[in-house]
Amino acid sequence: MAEGGCLCGAVRFAVDGPVGAVAVCHCTQCRSWGGHVWAGSLVAAADLRLTREEGLRWYRSSATVRRGFCADCGASLFWQAEGEGHVSVAAGAFDPPTGLATGKHIFTADAGDYYAPEGPPPPPGPAPERLDCSCLCGRVAFAVPGPAGAVTACHCHQCQRLSGAFAASFDCAESTLFWPNRDGLAEYVTPAGGRRGFCSGCGSSLYFRAADGAFSVEAGAVKGPTGGTLSAHIFVADKGDWYGLDDGLPQQAGAGDG
Repeated sequence: MAEGGCLCGAVRFAVDGPVGAVAVCHCTQCRSWGGHVWAGSLVAAADLRLTREEGLRWYRSSATVRRGFCADCGASLFWQAEGEGHVSVAAGAFDPPTGLATGKHIFTADAGDYYAPEGPPPPPGPAPERLDCSCLCGRVAFAVPGPAGAVTACHCHQCQRLSGAFAASFDCAESTLFWPNRDGLAEYVTPAGGRRGFCSGCGSSLYFRAADGAFSVEAGAVKGPTGGTLSAHIFVADKGDWYGLDDGLPQQAGAGDG
């Protein structure tokens, strides 16, 4: 039996059957939802048992697909196609060690401009002067000055639980944000005093504000080119056991959660 849950514990689950290989999705919806990419393992819907569900909310992202997330912390948890007997469960939501392995990458043509699905990131592309960002449902929208520049991948336990995979973000001054819409904006306060911004309507991961005020935006929230480049991996000591790092970028091993 495999078990897991969201970051804050308001959603917990168990799987009483086989868990499939991890599929990493690079489509624009999943990148917007998880903040970078989303990774899930198929399980039979009849085998998925919710042991705590007071935080669970569902967002219908298309006519035939719904996405389950925690309304308290914003963790991306489940993807389910209507009429099918399976649910895709976020790989990052399983309690470690998971014993899982990545089986495939899908919708790779939709990958962000700042990384490659496998291997080293591509050369920097266009350098937009403004980056328009939003959640998946559109209830939160903001803009920051571009280009994104250096993008950092974070593999800490918190980022895995929230994104479903791992995070990728770039630093910016919070004072430069312009907010066309923040009706759905919610924040989860971490034990260390950081704040993680997400949309209460669809669960999309948006930003992180550290306790010392440092601010970073999830690269997947950017609509269109970021002008950024994945430059480093941090907290790789906490990295999930279901994926490897093959891009040759610098790695910081230290463990820790914001």
